[in-house]
Amino acid sequence: MSTKEKILDAALTLFAQNGYEPTSMEQIASEVGIKAPSLYKHFKGKEDIFNTLLDLAETRYEENFGSADNILIPESVEEFISSTMNSISFTINDPLIRKIRIFLVKEQFRNKRLADITTRHQILGLQKMYTMIVKVMMDKNLFSKDDPSAVSMELIAPAVLYVSRADREPEFREEALKVIEKQLRRVCSHYAK
Repeated sequence: MSTKEKILDAALTLFAQNGYEPTSMEQIASEVGIKAPSLYKHFKGKEDIFNTLLDLAETRYEENFGSADNILIPESVEEFISSTMNSISFTINDPLIRKIRIFLVKEQFRNKRLADITTRHQILGLQKMYTMIVKVMMDKNLFSKDDPSAVSMELIAPAVLYVSRADREPEFREEALKVIEKQLRRVCSHYAK
């Protein structure tokens, strides 16, 4: 791991534990094992570290989970369940995404950009993406006709709640995945043709 990567990892860990404002450049440097002035060889300051972390997480999330601009349309209900569970497993288990999510939940009330990111990833972006997927599945006669937006909410709301619980209780991750898959299969069985 490069020094720059160590700085980002240490900063994210400290941001997730303590919050953005209370975390100092000195704490980040200490965690990495360097002197604070050395941080400035890699970043302009704490805000630069913060923005780099958000950009890295957004890119990683887009590449591994998808978005309304980057969706895969399944050919079957089973493929839908499988791809959805892969995305949720990534969300629960990826260390960067998990720490970013914990950080976002804590800081969303202090920072508008973080509030917007949290809303997009936990509600609006997910609903938009799954509404599009469900609509195409209805058009392909994989799901019976209904309100795609309402069906997408049935799919995502329990997942968001259980991912949140897994963040608070890491020992619950495996169980969360089982519960989410059970709920996903229940909803799919209700709408599948």
